[in-house]
Amino acid sequence: MRFYAQTPARRNRQVLVDLIAVALIAAAVWAAFAVRKAILLLAEPGRKVESAGDGLAEELGNAGDAASDVPLIGDILKKPLQSAADAGSGFADAGVSFQETVGQVADVVTTVLVLVLVVFVLLLWLPPRLLWIRRSSTLRRLAEAPGGADLLALRALTGPPGALAELPAPPGGWADAWRRGDRQAITDLSTIALARVGLRP
Repeated sequence: MRFYAQTPARRNRQVLVDLIAVALIAAAVWAAFAVRKAILLLAEPGRKVESAGDGLAEELGNAGDAASDVPLIGDILKKPLQSAADAGSGFADAGVSFQETVGQVADVVTTVLVLVLVVFVLLLWLPPRLLWIRRSSTLRRLAEAPGGADLLALRALTGPPGALAELPAPPGGWADAWRRGDRQAITDLSTIALARVGLRP
């Protein structure tokens, strides 16, 4: 099984298409991660809320500790301050939750983008390549089989006439030479059939 053609022109085109496919896949992955980075910027308000909530909870907690030292009414003063500190912790937790949500959204969007873009490139690139590999393998097996040259010659006769027009036709024409079993004509025709897919005899 061959992955690339034997003729230089066809092989160069295949290599070029492969390089373009790899470049497109790399660009798709880069673009997906650039989008992820942009989405993660949306988590900045959550970080600010977390920082402010933590700072508020710490300050109110310290104030509550200081108020508890006041004789007689210390415990009474500490309770509202501790409640406010707990509310500050709630704000901080909300900020953390917001950041986690943004991170999850960024991960999902990145994964979807990578999959969609890579699958799109593969659908454009892979089927033609697999078709060529199958076709070239079939023709190679045909060329090596008994009577395969005759079938390849027939394939050349029924295909596009471009390459046939460039060669001097035998007396009576190519079709007549094939019907007569002219070995040289059959060899030339089978070579043309193989060359059309980038193979050599």
